[in-house]
Amino acid sequence: MNTHQQRDEALAAEYALGTLRGAARLRFQRRLKTEPELAAAVARWLNLLSGMDNHLQPIAPPERVWKKIALALPEKAPTHHYPRSLPWLTAAGLVFAVLLYTFVIRPSALAPLTVLNGEQHSGQWVVSASSTRDRLELTPVNVTRVASDKSLELWVIPAGRAPVSLGLIEGGSARTIEITKAISMENAVLAVSLEPRGGSTTGQPTGPVLYSAKL
Repeated sequence: MNTHQQRDEALAAEYALGTLRGAARLRFQRRLKTEPELAAAVARWLNLLSGMDNHLQPIAPPERVWKKIALALPEKAPTHHYPRSLPWLTAAGLVFAVLLYTFVIRPSALAPLTVLNGEQHSGQWVVSASSTRDRLELTPVNVTRVASDKSLELWVIPAGRAPVSLGLIEGGSARTIEITKAISMENAVLAVSLEPRGGSTTGQPTGPVLYSAKL
């Protein structure tokens, strides 16, 4: 894949993500009408990204959640049932359903965030994130594996601050990263550097940056 093809692939990814805006998006849309290969690239990206933000993962609630649900329910109905109690029972069921969804089956959706590109290295990384950006998922697309004595390390570079390592990633598989440190992601840069096997030993990037994108 030459530089021109890499550029078009990156534009197709940005178009599918919705991050290509303004005049650049209009120019790209005009090209789509006359360049079937470019349209096919967009279709590939849309297929890749579809469903990435529709995950629902059941979460086992702690005991205190069940106590909150029990306290939120109305008192038990009396032994003698009257027609007027039916609305209360219906309301109780609705309250229980809402609380069950809120505390037990909370969605942990990941939405596409950006694409890491590299001018001198093939492939891209599709980055998805939770709404609070405390969880990232990196999916490699046509990323070339590095030599056995090297590792790829992901960094976040907050505005005006030193890079912070988010761990190692591999070109052959997706990687989910939980961000436990208090890091501001606003206007930050995500970057992937080439490091000795096992990662940087200095706490800072020591090798060339292969992929990057500003958030």
